Amino acid sequence: MPHAHHPLRREFPEHLEQLRELLASDGPFAQQALRYETLDKRIYAAEDGREPLDDLALQTLKHERVLLKDQIAERLRQAGNGG
Repeated sequence: MPHAHHPLRREFPEHLEQLRELLASDGPFAQQALRYETLDKRIYAAEDGREPLDDLALQTLKHERVLLKDQIAERLRQAGNGG
């Protein structure tokens, strides 16, 4: 099974403008996005065999990435609605 990165620009192509604006203007959002991207790279490296992680640790990282993605998605929706 091929492994793939899940960068925010690919996960939210319909919100690229809001993503750029929030990354530039909202420090906490930018930190959250950086944490997401860091997790995504680490998960990819583990799945690709370049970073040794046991299954539980990998699943924990994936769960954290999903939670961050949900929070980021909500913030992008708010920004898209003028909020």
